[in-house]
Amino acid sequence: MEKKDIDWGSIGFGYMPTDYSYVSNYRDGEWDEGTLTPDHTVTLSECAGILHYCQEVFEGLKAYTTKSGDIVCFRPDLNAERMYDSAKRICMPPFPVDRFIDAVKQVVKANAAWVPPFGSGAALYIRPVMFATGVVIGVKPATEYQFRIFVTPVGPYYSGGVKPVALKVSEYDRAAPHGTGNIKAGLNYAMSLYPSVEAHEQGFADNMFLDPATRTYVEESGGANFLFVTSDHKVVYPKSSTDSILPSITRRSLVHIARDMGYDYEHRPVRFDEISNFTECGMCGTAAVISPVGKVVNTDGTEIVFGDGMEKAGPVLTALRTQLTEIQTGVLEGPEGWVVKIC
Repeated sequence: MEKKDIDWGSIGFGYMPTDYSYVSNYRDGEWDEGTLTPDHTVTLSECAGILHYCQEVFEGLKAYTTKSGDIVCFRPDLNAERMYDSAKRICMPPFPVDRFIDAVKQVVKANAAWVPPFGSGAALYIRPVMFATGVVIGVKPATEYQFRIFVTPVGPYYSGGVKPVALKVSEYDRAAPHGTGNIKAGLNYAMSLYPSVEAHEQGFADNMFLDPATRTYVEESGGANFLFVTSDHKVVYPKSSTDSILPSITRRSLVHIARDMGYDYEHRPVRFDEISNFTECGMCGTAAVISPVGKVVNTDGTEIVFGDGMEKAGPVLTALRTQLTEIQTGVLEGPEGWVVKIC
C-alpha cells in the first residue's frame, strides 16, 4: 500500500480531510449499523440539541505505522470505555464498546494511505465524536444522536518539538466540583478556551488549573494531565477529591511503564505549594504524549522552575516518553493488548 505524497516531516497539528469517515445514527431507541462515508460534512436542524444544550462527547487516539510496516492503534478499548462513560454522564445513549473498536479499525484501514510512515514523527489522529442531532427546545436530552469518526494525519502538537514549555497558573476554573471535569465533553474544553487564549497571548504554552473547590491542589492543564517527579525519581500524579480530573489513557500507560521500569509512583492530591519540591513536571496526553514543563508562573508573578528549567527535559520523563513512543510504533513490545494491529 503506497502512502500519500505528503511531506510528512513538515505537517503540523491540524485538520486535513482524508478519504473516509465513519458515521452511525441513533434513532427510535437504537443505533443503526453504521457505514464508511466520503462525506465529511454534517447537516443539522437549527434546533438540534448540540446547538442549545451542548450534548456532545469526543475522544482522541492515534494510529501509527510500525517499524515492520504494520498499521496499529494504541489501546482503543480504553477510549471506547471512556467515551461510553462520558455519554452516560450527559444522558446520551452510549455507543457500544465493541462497535467503537470495530469502527476505529474500519476507518483507519480505509485511510491506510494517510497513516504517516515509520520514523516521520507524525501519526494518524483519530477523532470519535458523538452529538445530539434531534430537535429539542425544552431543557432535556435529545432523542436522536450521531456518532462519527474522522481521521487526519498530524505532526507534533508543539511545533518546537519536545522542549520544555512555560505555564501560568490560571485565575479561572476549568470544571466545577463534582461536575463534568472527569468526562471528555466539549463543554469542559469550552471553559478553558478564554484562559488558554489569554495564556498564549502572554507567551505561555498552557495553564495550570487548580482545584475549583479550594484552589489549593493541582488539577490539570487545558487538555492534559500532570506528572511530577521527585528528587528520588518517584512519579507522582494528582488525584482529585471532587472528580474534576479527566482520567488520561496516556497518563495511565505512562504510570504502568514507570512501574515496569522500576520507578516508584504515587497517586495523591498534590498541593500547589509543594510543587517547587519536584525536580520534573510534564503534561501528558494523546496529542503530545509528554510535554516537559520548564517553569510555572504563579498569579503573583513568582516562578517555580523544574530541573534545568527551559533548557532541557528531565531524565525520568524523557525515559518514560521514549519507552511509550517506542511501544506505540512497534520498536519495543508492550504489555499484552496495548497495541492493536489494524492491517
